[in-house]
Amino acid sequence: MPDAAAPVPLPAATEGPSDIPTSERYRGLIWLVAAAFFMQALDSTIVNTAVPAMADALAVTPLGMRSALTSYVLTLAILIPASPWLCDRFGTRRVFGAAIAVFGLGSLFCGVSRTLPELVAARVTQGVGGAALMPVGRYVLVRSIAKHEFVHVMSTVATFGLLGSVLGPLLGGALVEFTSWRLIFLINVPVGIAGLWMNKQDMPDYRLRHANRFDLPGFLLFGAASALLLTASELLGAEHVAWGRVGEYTALALLIGLIYVWHSRRAAFPVADLSLLKVRSVWVALAGNLFTRLGISGMFLLLVLFLQVGCGWSPLLAGLMMVPQALGSISAKWLVNRALARLGYRRLLLGNTLLVALLLASFALFGRGTPMWLIALMVFLYGAFAGMQYTAMNTLIYHDLDIKHASMASSMASTAQYLSMSFGIALATLLMESLLQGHAHSDYVAAFRWTVLILAAVTASASRVFGRLSAARPARQPAAAEA
Repeated sequence: MPDAAAPVPLPAATEGPSDIPTSERYRGLIWLVAAAFFMQALDSTIVNTAVPAMADALAVTPLGMRSALTSYVLTLAILIPASPWLCDRFGTRRVFGAAIAVFGLGSLFCGVSRTLPELVAARVTQGVGGAALMPVGRYVLVRSIAKHEFVHVMSTVATFGLLGSVLGPLLGGALVEFTSWRLIFLINVPVGIAGLWMNKQDMPDYRLRHANRFDLPGFLLFGAASALLLTASELLGAEHVAWGRVGEYTALALLIGLIYVWHSRRAAFPVADLSLLKVRSVWVALAGNLFTRLGISGMFLLLVLFLQVGCGWSPLLAGLMMVPQALGSISAKWLVNRALARLGYRRLLLGNTLLVALLLASFALFGRGTPMWLIALMVFLYGAFAGMQYTAMNTLIYHDLDIKHASMASSMASTAQYLSMSFGIALATLLMESLLQGHAHSDYVAAFRWTVLILAAVTASASRVFGRLSAARPARQPAAAEA
């Protein structure tokens, strides 16, 4: 938030005796943000399990469902930069409530979609609502929770998101196998109604008396560049690739990106403040996030396709195999603060990135005859180290920043996260599609193996980025201002 603009005083409901821990004073807020994270995690993981059934119902190939997945996360990435200004102008309570309502409405539209274009449009509507959930939730917690309690609170909130990851594959597999894939979206509607009630009761209303002017030109430039890059990647998945158009869209996206860089240096309040990149921990966190998620974001979609299409597993059984990943991530959440205090960000992220890449490559050893217990064990280990990687990357960006930059940093972190996820899913599916020699079970197994090896190499490259961090250890509270 800019220093010149004074925040509106906190509502009386958010004030309390200073000797009461903020985690107690804001317990309702913590539950609300946790519920929002749970709803988003449930939606993302439940969809992966249902992709083969959805593809069959909509008369497309499983890999052809890529646009329904990438459109959602790309919408998040494009619209997230608007969340700081919306909070400044309308207040966190209104913005968060509107986000829940639009997300629920988009879920309803997804549940009644009859064609792939309808589903893509509904997923975009979901993304419009979801764009404010995570950054606003993080920002409000940064503003409300004491520094020495923050890491514990964020671990708690993230754990509920991971519980959504646990229930998502199981619920998705069960609904697809015994009812209809449409229910995987409709289940968000009652959750959203409950979230609206909690938002009215527990969300503090942080805003500025006089909001800064919204950077509409910068917003449009950033959105256009992102959309053009994803469009270019979608064209690569066509049966006959139009390389000329791919090159044109890519070049135009890069040109617009350069124009945005020029614009942001001259704008008083840019939609993404690139001056924060002068802080080493900020640009390392964003660049490391990009390369890491580019390699691993599409992994569990590929694993579902491998198990269901390549190995002939049922949706329920494939969904069950996703549970160890979430359990591994939950277990890692409680260790990351201790690991950071002992190793520091540089050593932890350097070593952990290589371990994640190694585990990702080990999936290439899987085949139709691989024992279920071995797959479950590898998925658990992968989930544990990937969960530690996510938490460390997401908290690094706040390590050296003042609290006044928390809103912008949260927006930039979330934007980078979802933008890299959209391209990660596109990269994974495009690789597998290009390596697929036919549509027999054995063809999917072979394509899966080569794809994960390439993605492991991409992930390992992120270690070079994290190597640019300072070797100094953080203080005893290594993530005091993180979200």
